[in-house]
Amino acid sequence: MKTFGTLLIVFFISFSINAQEFKFEEETINYGKIEKGSDKERVFVFSNVGDEPIVISRIQSSCGCTIPKKPEAPIMPGEKGEIKVSYDTNRIGGFSKSITVFSNAKEGNKIIRIKGVVTKELSLEKEKSILTDI
Repeated sequence: MKTFGTLLIVFFISFSINAQEFKFEEETINYGKIEKGSDKERVFVFSNVGDEPIVISRIQSSCGCTIPKKPEAPIMPGEKGEIKVSYDTNRIGGFSKSITVFSNAKEGNKIIRIKGVVTKELSLEKEKSILTDI
């Protein structure tokens, strides 16, 4: 029985050493204050710091106002990958959304987040004022 337990421990240690692992440059992207209808796509950059390819099987956002795009090809060890996220900036007000990444990484499911505040569009007077200052 001791031999089986020892073999089981060795198996788990070797599995964790030879595993796929994410390392995100940022796990939360803050849009800050953005105007209604403005540029809405942001990119999460990550590295595969493990020694096996990472395959992202799917990505799920917390609501339909957030649209994530996953990389189609496996991310090889030492390489970087990108997850693109678009938020519907036609919705005025604060937002905080989560995106769940499902993959074969050691950590399993990874949650990344976006947040920010969408403000009203500039009034015509403000736009004219800005243009005359230029």
